[in-house]
Amino acid sequence: MYQKLVIAGNLGRDPDLRYTPSGQAVCKFSVATERRWTGSDGQAQKETVWFNVSAWGKLAETCNQYLAKGRKVLVEGRLTVDRETGGPRVWQAQDGGYRASYEVTALEVRFLGGGRGGDAAADDGESGGHLSEDEIPF
Repeated sequence: MYQKLVIAGNLGRDPDLRYTPSGQAVCKFSVATERRWTGSDGQAQKETVWFNVSAWGKLAETCNQYLAKGRKVLVEGRLTVDRETGGPRVWQAQDGGYRASYEVTALEVRFLGGGRGGDAAADDGESGGHLSEDEIPF
């Protein structure tokens, strides 16, 4: 069996690069996806879903180097499920409401938005190209 998740969206914050005690690089960043449609009442509708993404090794270092808040990105990876529920990570917030987060382990990251020579890609051991300097507001 195999699962593959593909998300395209905007980075919600700058990536955070850290190293495990064994020296393995891990880069974490959030990606917001957005869906718009017109409801049956004719009103415009909008839904935003956030994903917490983790990239490892050389891919982590490349993401940290080239990504920044607001950049468009396409992530291919696998959904990391909560071991207790088998679904998204669920917790109770301070206000008493429940929250959920979707955790993704990146296998490939494609930097969108037109770097020099077009889109740049990075995967488990390949470094990406250069990105243009224009910021994408979100």
